[in-house]
Amino acid sequence: MSDRLARFINDEVLPAVLANADIKAAYPKLALTRNPWGRAVLGCSSGGAAALTMGWFRPDLFRRIITYSGTFVDQQDDDAAEEAKFPLGAWEYHSGMKLIETSEKKPLRIFTHVSENDLRPKDPEETHHNWVMAGERTAAALKAKGYAQRFVFTRGTGHCDRRVFEQTLADTLVWVWRGYHPE
Repeated sequence: MSDRLARFINDEVLPAVLANADIKAAYPKLALTRNPWGRAVLGCSSGGAAALTMGWFRPDLFRRIITYSGTFVDQQDDDAAEEAKFPLGAWEYHSGMKLIETSEKKPLRIFTHVSENDLRPKDPEETHHNWVMAGERTAAALKAKGYAQRFVFTRGTGHCDRRVFEQTLADTLVWVWRGYHPE
């Protein structure tokens, strides 16, 4: 729940990729845009929450977000520096602090997904660990705020289910890149 991962990817990973001799040899014309509308992030499970978090905290770097079975629950490490500010982790996007509802709208295009059989708590009172509810609430909050967003709920599927990727990823990529024109 910070810009830490976005900074790491932007400031360390992408420059390392561009500087790698083997990659330069194989792809001599490889270039990456600095246009945030030309940068997407995709993740599943905690990677889905991380993808949204990268765009949320650094829309100047990443604006196209794809999350599958996103962990929009209270799964933040208790010893994380961000714990003090966001005690319920990604649950804060849609419940708790309701960051999506209460923050200024950001320039993002967001796809979210949840599977019917994503993780659910054994104790029904532990709602802040219910992944299905969290995914649905995240999508509802994005829609209510007017984001360019698409939500897919899949029945009979599990957490980060390969069948979901196989059946939705191509269309999702077309949707998430809609309106982009390279410079």
